[in-house]
Amino acid sequence: MMERKEHLFTVFEGLFKIKSDCSCDIFSGCGLSDITVKQIGYLKTIDEHGEVTFSKLAKITRNSKPTITEMVRKFVQMECVYRERSSDDGRIFYIRLTEKGQIIARSEQNSLLKLIEKMAESLDEKDMDDLIQILRKVR
Repeated sequence: MMERKEHLFTVFEGLFKIKSDCSCDIFSGCGLSDITVKQIGYLKTIDEHGEVTFSKLAKITRNSKPTITEMVRKFVQMECVYRERSSDDGRIFYIRLTEKGQIIARSEQNSLLKLIEKMAESLDEKDMDDLIQILRKVR
């Protein structure tokens, strides 16, 4: 049993490496190979909440408004976000993701899709069906 677990560990380690390589390719393609996990998390938060203001983002992330202002300034320089003035209240600005910001925010999902594509290219239909059936058992 231990040998099987070790083999399974090696197999999953290889799969995670492929997924990680896909993520690195996405970040490099955006010119942001040094982006941090925390920054990616903030971009994901902006992506998930859509209509997000500086105040709302500060509340969601439990940061101060000055911290959010500085973070957004960095993201603007990285070309990941832009500020959009509210048409209803000119004092309010929304934080919006650029296309680059969306790619990074969704990088985990996209790298997983690339991994699945690589698996689909490597396996025939029966093997894919078997794999799906086996993985559905894992809870």
